[in-house]
Amino acid sequence: MKYDKINLVVEGQKTGEARLTVYLLDPVSVSPEKRRPLVIVVPGGGYQRCSDRESEPVAMQFLAMGCHACVLDYSVSPNRFPVALRELAAAIAIVRDHAEEWYVDPESVLVCGFSAGGHLACSIGTFWNRSVAYEGIKRTAREVRPDGLILCYPVITSGEHCHPGSFQELLGENTQPELGQAVSLELHVTDQMPPVFLWHTVTDDTVPVENSLLLAWAMQKNHVNYEMHIYPSGCHGLSLATEETAGNRANMLEPACQSWVLMVQSWIENQRWKKR
Repeated sequence: MKYDKINLVVEGQKTGEARLTVYLLDPVSVSPEKRRPLVIVVPGGGYQRCSDRESEPVAMQFLAMGCHACVLDYSVSPNRFPVALRELAAAIAIVRDHAEEWYVDPESVLVCGFSAGGHLACSIGTFWNRSVAYEGIKRTAREVRPDGLILCYPVITSGEHCHPGSFQELLGENTQPELGQAVSLELHVTDQMPPVFLWHTVTDDTVPVENSLLLAWAMQKNHVNYEMHIYPSGCHGLSLATEETAGNRANMLEPACQSWVLMVQSWIENQRWKKR
């Protein structure tokens, strides 16, 4: 396996810089020229931090599926929208720049986001063809478009069922209602959104399941290709829902929810098959 770190500097960063950590599988002798999907993992943390539980362990899981993987440690508060969006857009473009060198299928660059990271992932899926995503980093819309989104208990809406803390950190305390609506993603879905794999739990009392339901309804109305799984129980922030990511928190171990990993593997394979 090859390992690298790339610093990302974009206009508007107030503190620090974003970092893309790259994990690349070695070519195999039976198929040395094989191009693999690459998944950019975007951890949650309420736009206050980037959760360790939703970063490297998830990347390792995608490597086990036969995908390359990256983890994006994006800028959080006091940085404001659209800094993190531009960092993710830059990360996607960088992956495509290196597609030949890294043996990446340039048409299978996926983004997997958790919680507030799910909001960020869904934002690039929604805004990839709008100037706010690409002009500030001197790229084109096609360079920053993800080929698929994997959204895990995502923050979506700034409305009735919102997670207030995420939007406060993303936008600032004195945000006008109009700006809140501008990043309430269920309001901005179009038929240009890439395919989506989406999962949530009914008993999530931090980011209500209505976030995913509102997104699914918007995708349904706009004929977006999506797959959704709603589990009857499980707290917020499950990540892989395994002992590996639960640590000493028993409520983070949820065997029933572990199936999302197998289902997303099938989804990735099916999406690639449809493109052939």
